[in-house]
Amino acid sequence: MIRWMMLLLGGALLGGIVHLATIMLVPRTATQDAYSRISPTAPVNAIAPIPAPEPDKSLTSFMDPAFAAVVCRYDLSEGAIKLTVPVSQAYTSVTFYTRYGVAYYAINDRAAGRRLIELELMTPEQRSLLPEEEDVTAADRLIVESPTATGLIAVRALAPEPGLMPMARTALATAQCKRQNPS
Repeated sequence: MIRWMMLLLGGALLGGIVHLATIMLVPRTATQDAYSRISPTAPVNAIAPIPAPEPDKSLTSFMDPAFAAVVCRYDLSEGAIKLTVPVSQAYTSVTFYTRYGVAYYAINDRAAGRRLIELELMTPEQRSLLPEEEDVTAADRLIVESPTATGLIAVRALAPEPGLMPMARTALATAQCKRQNPS
């Protein structure tokens, strides 16, 4: 009886280890993740529109057809980038993802409290090189630290009615994601 209990316990332990290892490794070994699917159509450090999802296909998974979307595929190895997003009339959100799809920062128009969402994206090393400015507060200059040098920024604008989709796309068309000039 004890022998069967030990075999069962060993099998459960081995199964748990295999399960956890699989869960941890799948995001890093997936070949058709969002970053890979967006790479051919989105230039680095520039805004690219995401086509509206269709029932049988969409560029990324779980896209909501009520949202217009653009994406910025960023690379911080050459320096920080500045993101500027005008706020649409209904709702605008900005979400930052690492190269492997882990969301690490998000902001929306209500949290920004302005008609324009402006922020700087940089690595912790680039942030440490910035001079300390006593007269500049966090409200004046929003800086986001990226845990990885590459990743995606997804910007979405809500169209509460299908007829307002052009308004949402127009708001996102003027968004900018560009490398910041060294000062």
